Amino acid sequence: MIKVNIKKNHIEIKGHAMYDDYGKDIVCASISSIAITTVNAILRLDEKALKYREKDGFLIIDVLKESEQTNTLILNMIELIKELEKEYPKNIKVNEEVH
Repeated sequence: MIKVNIKKNHIEIKGHAMYDDYGKDIVCASISSIAITTVNAILRLDEKALKYREKDGFLIIDVLKESEQTNTLILNMIELIKELEKEYPKNIKVNEEVH
């Protein structure tokens, strides 16, 4: 299962969806595409806006500089992941800490 933990300015995405075999898993591919596209877009706008670390099955995003654009992109990423969670509740779990 992919677990997504969301805190203010900190997002952790870890695990594997186990929806299908490695290389064929559309749930893992979707989460990866959403997250990496968001990270790349933010870094294009401001390379100092965030830092991230990734390994196989693991991504941590730390927002270092908030802006309207960064916040909009992060919110969009979270909403897309939540939509996937609705479609694949056995494969994705989102935990959001509200401040």
